[in-house]
Amino acid sequence: MKLIVGLGNIGKEYEHTNHNAGFEVLDLLSKEFDLKFNKRGCDADYSELNFMGEKFIVAKPRTYMNESGRSVKSFVSKFKIDLADVMIINDDIDLEPGHIRIKKFGSAGTHNGLKSIIRELQSENFIRVRVGIGKQKEHQDLADFVLSKMVMSDVQKQGLIRASEAVSAFIHGETIDKIMTKFNG
Repeated sequence: MKLIVGLGNIGKEYEHTNHNAGFEVLDLLSKEFDLKFNKRGCDADYSELNFMGEKFIVAKPRTYMNESGRSVKSFVSKFKIDLADVMIINDDIDLEPGHIRIKKFGSAGTHNGLKSIIRELQSENFIRVRVGIGKQKEHQDLADFVLSKMVMSDVQKQGLIRASEAVSAFIHGETIDKIMTKFNG
């Protein structure tokens, strides 16, 4: 079993914000795989996908960003998922819009959702798909920026599409090394 988690905040006021890039990617992915997110458990709305003999849980935590780790840990514990089979999709201010970066492990940087996951799992060894949202304006507060509406330029849309393609490749059974080579260019 594999776990794919898109990070974001629940509620209408957070829809299409920079911090919800993970949710946006899963919404794109739902069109390809007919995901419904109509199950509730482990502090998340989720969908189960059986594809090419592999079972996936695709989830949107309901814990809000700063407590995302609670949901991820709950899935990992309940379904006995190996951390190497956990993929987290999150926004990243250190990447320009349109860019993505896939990593097998690493620190959380400034991302509170990743900090929560690392704290709960007591490990940095899970896959991340980082979606570039760019930096805030010079005098803009970081929290205000990540909670502001995403500017859906063609470049931003392309980044979300590329991230969904990378996750799709994971579902189709491509290795993380191959996905990194293909998408980190």
